[in-house]
Amino acid sequence: MTSADRTSTTRFPITVDAVLREAGWQPGRWDIKRAEYWADALRSHVSPAGHRHTVFPAAVEAWAEFGGLHLTPSGPGRQIAPATVHFDPLHGLHMARTLGDLGRALDTEVCPLGVDSAGQGLLAVDATGRAYSLDHSGDWYLGPDVDTALTALLSGAVPVRLTSG
Repeated sequence: MTSADRTSTTRFPITVDAVLREAGWQPGRWDIKRAEYWADALRSHVSPAGHRHTVFPAAVEAWAEFGGLHLTPSGPGRQIAPATVHFDPLHGLHMARTLGDLGRALDTEVCPLGVDSAGQGLLAVDATGRAYSLDHSGDWYLGPDVDTALTALLSGAVPVRLTSG
């Protein structure tokens, strides 16, 4: 995504834009210091079994723009209830192995973004910018980029379940 796209005032559907703005987001929001703090924290964490996080530009860019936001949609969703979202990758600090396993299955690297619906699902992004949710019922594809994922989560669209094969 180019910086021109980040400042577009028509980037999100009206209802999604309203939830984002209510949480403090605005076109052009960019907190690279917070994103770098998270990148350092994730890179330096090593699980007891030696698993480490990978950090890449798609994740850092998402954290810089949306990091710290608590998104709480109101009203019914299109197909399912809309999800609340807390955009903080440290919710996934202890999930390096799980994210590494998903990355190997998808032939890419995967990094945490935050959580949805009161911590029930871990949100993640891969090195190309595709977004996912991992929860007790499976792994879900949320879209080809974070914008699509936020739109799906906040508007109550049914995600696509990841399956092997």
